Amino acid sequence: MEKLRKRKKPAIDRAKAKNVKDKYLPYGLHWIDEDDIQEVLKVLKSDWITQGPKVKEFEEKLASYCGAKYVVAVSSGTAALHLACLVLRVKPGDEIITSPITFLATSNSVLYCGGKPIFVDIDEKTYNIDGNKIEEKINKNTKGIIPVDFAGQPCDLEKIRKIAKKYHLWIMEDAAHALGAEYNGKKIGGLSDLTIFSFHPVKAITTGEGGAIATNNSVLYERLLMLRSHGVTKDSSKFKIQNAKLKEEQWYYEMQELGYNYRITDFQCALGISQLKKLDKFIERRREIAQIYNEAFKNIREMTIPYEKPNVKSACHLYVLQIDFEKIGKTRKQLFEYMRANNILLQVHYIPVYLQPYYQQNLEYKGDDCCIAEKFYGKAVSLPLFPKMTNPDIKYVIEKLKSFLD
Repeated sequence: MEKLRKRKKPAIDRAKAKNVKDKYLPYGLHWIDEDDIQEVLKVLKSDWITQGPKVKEFEEKLASYCGAKYVVAVSSGTAALHLACLVLRVKPGDEIITSPITFLATSNSVLYCGGKPIFVDIDEKTYNIDGNKIEEKINKNTKGIIPVDFAGQPCDLEKIRKIAKKYHLWIMEDAAHALGAEYNGKKIGGLSDLTIFSFHPVKAITTGEGGAIATNNSVLYERLLMLRSHGVTKDSSKFKIQNAKLKEEQWYYEMQELGYNYRITDFQCALGISQLKKLDKFIERRREIAQIYNEAFKNIREMTIPYEKPNVKSACHLYVLQIDFEKIGKTRKQLFEYMRANNILLQVHYIPVYLQPYYQQNLEYKGDDCCIAEKFYGKAVSLPLFPKMTNPDIKYVIEKLKSFLD
């Protein structure tokens, strides 16, 4: 990130951006410009608004960007997680290892299929799942691993792959935060059995709601396509019925599995295609903002700034500070109230999943061995970070946070 500080020209044209602190400065915000709007309008004026050519075009462009052979676009990141668990055949009795520091949808997708999420504590520096603790949780019921690229920083994929290979497990990478990130010089998307993306408005690019699954496996790809659309196929080469005459009827189709309506629209994908063109500039600006924050907070003893491993390039989806509230003699609630009074909206990413009432009451999770995750949660504060922020916006956040400490 050091080289980004020396840029003379901004990563994106922020002349169109206005300081937003006069309203509220949220922790995340989309950037949609006139180019995006015009691309959506073209589709709305066309003969196709869903299940048309823009879906396929978006999938192909996203696959090319990520270095994956195939991409299936769906209605949300949660739908992507669910379909991924379905095609990997998660079933009752299966145990799937994942991180407790993630959004609920990650582990919920395992529950949807009747499986059981097994939480492994996080690494103290990266806040990703601790690869050194995964093997402790593997048993005969373990079927796979869902590593989460928290805040946009890829997990230790090399270590996780070695473990998966040793125990014959699959890897479903939750990269909802990490579109545009890199691991050992390669873009995230083609490095795991399946990789999940989200296009919610606070993510790197948006389609409104939307998600995608990337894979290099043709069998998984074909099944994802079918499950996305009610488990139905119209491809005569895949029909199971033996009646040859019926196979030839143009109207004939077959439901071969219990699928879902997880389709995404053409106008959403038109927005996604337009946004994808700006993705690298969005990521660059995010990294610039993160570096400005780092410089401002690195020498404050009561704060720990985010750590980036040398072999990765984080997408900087979130900027999560660790603040020692005991040392400063104030509470996180006081900080949130103070910043909100100054039109700055903070957030916490995340409450450890197993602490949620549903997990406590229905699944009896205790989380005794996730002490680092709980320690992290007690200090975590996400600051505003999104490409539309101006430098005065960033300065304003820094000034107000420092004034709270003083």
